[in-house]
Formats: sequence, C-alpha cells, structure tokens
Amino acid sequence: MNIPNRLTILRILLVPVIVVVFYLPVSWSSQLSALVFMLAAATDWLDGYLARRWRQTSPFGAFLDPVADKIMVAIALILLLQADPVIWLTLPIIIIIGREITISALREWMAELGSRTTVAVSYIGKLKTAAQMGSIVAMLYRDDLFGLPVYRIGVFLLYIAAVLTLWSMLVYLKAARPMLSPGKPSVTPEDSGESHI
Repeated sequence: MNIPNRLTILRILLVPVIVVVFYLPVSWSSQLSALVFMLAAATDWLDGYLARRWRQTSPFGAFLDPVADKIMVAIALILLLQADPVIWLTLPIIIIIGREITISALREWMAELGSRTTVAVSYIGKLKTAAQMGSIVAMLYRDDLFGLPVYRIGVFLLYIAAVLTLWSMLVYLKAARPMLSPGKPSVTPEDSGESHI
C-alpha cells in the first residue's frame, strides 16, 4: 500500500463527501462541492505522477486508478443531472457514462486476451479527461465568477468532452479491431485460468 495507491483510495473516499456537500442546505454548498471535486481530481494527477517518478506502479494501482476515476466522474455527472434534469444535459452525460462502460468492458476483455496494451490511454483520451474534469468543476460551482458565466462554460466543456469521448472510443475500437474480427478465437474465463462471479 504505497502513497500513490493511498491517494487513489482517498479519491474514492472523497466521492461520498462530494455527494453530502452537494446536498448541504447552505448557500455555499456548490462552491464547496466544486472544491472537493478539484481536490479529488488533483489526486488523480498526483498519484500517477508519483507512481511513475518513484517507480511504484503496481497491478493493484493499475486496476484501482481507472475505477476511482469512473466512480468520481459518473456520480458527479448524475448529481448535476439530478439538479438540472434537461435533455441538453442528459445527452452528453449518457454519451460519457455509456462510453466509460463500453471501454471498461473492452479493456477487461482485451486483458483476458493478453492484449491490454492495445487499448492503453490515448492522447485524445487525456484531452477528454481534462475537458470532462473542467466541465464538472465549473458546473458544480454554478455561480458566475468575475462576470464569467461559469455554469455555461461548464456545459460547453461538457459537450467538448462528449465529442472527445466518442472520438477516443473510436480510437480504442480501431486499435482493438484486429482482436474483434470474427476469425479471431475468443478466450473464455476458463481458457485464461480466471473465474468470474
């Protein structure tokens, strides 16, 4: 249990904190929830940086880090949609969450085939993550800041993130296409020595 993995666990523990703060019956709940989300997002960058710098990468960290990210993002998006349930928010949020489920399933399947590196994070995926995090922070904050329409900026970034989400998914699927061809033999959990409940 090294420091990068502890930061990842901290990110997961901050998720219920974001939810509680979001629903606090006080005027500054939106600003505080945005701050807590920013802190959680910062641990996402920091744990990866420290793991590489200190050479503390591990299979557990490689598994837990994307899980923590997806939990944090999905729950934050659901909170935002619940607060403002309109179609123009529903569509990009469905795209983003649907993509995460699809790519997670693809990565797990490729790992069973021994080709996990084929669907490693791409540059487009990193841009998507940056736009996604920025949009969530802005939309959680909600209020205008120095005359800037923060919430509208967040919605704009959300649509950019949705477009990049589809683009990066196509990149992943293209990279995995040779393994998805009908002639490629499939590997079952029994064949790979793994069991799934």
